[in-house]
Amino acid sequence: MPESVYYSRVNSPVGPLLLAVTGRGLVAVEFDRGQVASGWVESAEKTAPCARQLEEYFAGRRRGFDLALDLRGTDFQKRCWQELLKIPYGETRSYADIARAIGRPTAVRAVGLANGQNPIAIIVPCHRVIGSDGSLTGYGGGLDIKRKLLELEGALSGTLSVPA
Repeated sequence: MPESVYYSRVNSPVGPLLLAVTGRGLVAVEFDRGQVASGWVESAEKTAPCARQLEEYFAGRRRGFDLALDLRGTDFQKRCWQELLKIPYGETRSYADIARAIGRPTAVRAVGLANGQNPIAIIVPCHRVIGSDGSLTGYGGGLDIKRKLLELEGALSGTLSVPA
């Protein structure tokens, strides 16, 4: 029997988000581009806990999430994403920091690629990863959204180089 995936769309200060959950947990928070995977079933009720926690986060009333996650990717990707979950609210790490933390200090580019494949934006906080030189680097939602998320968390300081 195929697995059920339930989704909903919510508005946020960084644009519309697509949320998706399975029986095991949250499987996706994506910047909504209008596409939904075939077979997904719309259900605001099933995604309500995630929607509520994101609303609290954007309102400045939540600094961490307590949702079950259904992370799907390679073992390496999952190790990277688990390390992202350890970055405290309002702090940043470099790709090199993440590579060292997972025991693969020379895998900086691979960490960057894993970050780019993170299916659970915001909650698995890949926006908190910056370049070793302090610059904001790629983000699936775009650098403007990355900047907004870091500003919301108070993580932007004069030391970060933000591309125009």
